[in-house]
Formats: sequence, structure tokens, C-alpha cells
Amino acid sequence: QVVTRMLHVARTGDGYKAEEITENTDRQTRVAVGTIRSSLFGATDAAGIPDSVTMQMADILSAKIDFLRDLRQGDQFRVVYEVRSHDGRYAGAGRVLALEFINGGKTHTAVWFSADNKTGSYYDFDGTSLRGAFLRTALKFSRISSTFGMRMHPIHKTWTGHKGVDYAAPSGTPIHSTADGTVEFSGWQNGYGNVVIVKHYGKYSTLYAHQSRIAEGITKGAKISQGQLLGYVGATGWATGPHLHYEFRVDNQPIDPLSVDLPVARALEPAEIRAFNQAVGPYKQQIQLLTEFQQTLPDALTNVASR
Repeated sequence: QVVTRMLHVARTGDGYKAEEITENTDRQTRVAVGTIRSSLFGATDAAGIPDSVTMQMADILSAKIDFLRDLRQGDQFRVVYEVRSHDGRYAGAGRVLALEFINGGKTHTAVWFSADNKTGSYYDFDGTSLRGAFLRTALKFSRISSTFGMRMHPIHKTWTGHKGVDYAAPSGTPIHSTADGTVEFSGWQNGYGNVVIVKHYGKYSTLYAHQSRIAEGITKGAKISQGQLLGYVGATGWATGPHLHYEFRVDNQPIDPLSVDLPVARALEPAEIRAFNQAVGPYKQQIQLLTEFQQTLPDALTNVASR
């Protein structure tokens, strides 16, 4: 059993009283499969997967897949996750335990592993950490308005090399660092407007431009962790509307961040592999069974959950 916080609402006379309570809940494992037809949420909704699990799926594979751009019709997923119940009633979803996502014909896997049963993280089925050295995107939710390469500049009206990716988003949307590093520049820079440049290990750096304002504490020399708030989307500098201009640089040269193979974190040490294989073996088997199950379904029925 797991202790879960819940909101209890009771009628009191002509009104209601709400209070937060803690109750023991039972934990079960559910499995689901789905195929992308229009969007990730469309497929997971059809498969009966809670939104919190969908968001975990995107977060877990955020170093491998840009879920704002890279999804393709026909992509498939298989997922094993926890749910909790109280007195037989659904009380919320828990952690994703294992995941397989086929994106553009390439298979990505993930499984939760805790060596000490206290703290843990996600690894692929080969034991390589999925806490990538870089995330694919700096925004949690958005849409891309233009991609890397040649385009007509929206202000100068001339063809120029667009040295990054623009993510259209409402003004004020939080911007997060895609990797650990040190702030190399923070302030105003001509066409970039309010911009932050973060230097990462080795030859890598990233740039986040057109911010409405830069977050407190993001000053030159500050140490930055992956996912840390850098600032907020705006339209400062040469921008016609609110968006984030993001650059991924190698040796100070912009590289297409949507296509480059980003560096990944370490793999498990040899001494940890045996415990890893024993712990994740059952999840691999579940994913394999889900794969076989999904392959037997008629095309029209692939957005279903097997519970």
C-alpha cells in the first residue's frame, strides 16, 4: 500500500467543507498500447491513459524525441504504469514503469530502475541513463513556427540562414535550460533582444533569445542545471511576435538541434548491470507481450488499452 493525499469534500448544512486527507491506497499495474493518428494526447486518450502518464512519457523521452515536432502518424507506443485505488475507487495514476515508443521507425525504450529502492531514474533497456546531457526542447508545451535552415526573415524580408529553431508560445511561457552549464552571457544583444547563452561541457553551448524578461539569478557565471528556469518567452529584439529562438551550438557554430544526435548521459557501471537486468526483466517481458498483442490488432483497433 501507498499513502496518498486526497481532497475530501463533504456537505455541511447549506454549504460544503473541503479538507486534505491522507489515506492508504492500493497500487496496481496497468498496461496500454496506442498508435499516433493526430497527436500524442489523442492516442493516449483513446487508450484510456491518464494525462499525467502522458506527460511523463513525453518527459522521460525528452532527450530522444521532440514531442513538439517529431511525432509521425503511425508511431506506436507500449506503456506499463502504476495506478492507485482507495476502497475500490480510482485514486490517481502513479509512475511510468516501462515504455517503448516507436518514432519514425526508430525504437526508444525506457524503464524505471532504483538500485537502493529509495531513489531511481529512467534507463533504456541497455542500461544507459535517459537523463540526456541535453533535452530536445527548452519549452514544455509549444509549437514550432519555423525550422532550421533558409527562410525569409520576417523583418528584413531577405533570405538568410536561420541559425536555430523558433518555438511560438504565449508571452510569459517559462524557458528552461536544456542542459547543465554556466551562464556565458545574460542581457541585451541586438536582434536577439533579451538573450541568455549557456556554456556546457566541452564544445557545446545553447542560446535562448527574444525573452520578455530574464529570470532572477541568471547572470554571467551562474551555474545552471538541466531544466532550470532561464526566463520567459517574449518578442524583444528582431521579433514580430512572442516566441523563443533557440540555438544549439558546437564550437560556437549553430547546428540544427532537431536533427543532431545529442550527447547522452552515462551507462550503468558493470557492477550495477546484474541488479538492473534482474529488476527490469519482468518489464521487458511485459513490453514484448504488448508488442505481440498490438501486432495482432486490426488497424482500426490499435488505440486500445489492455488492463
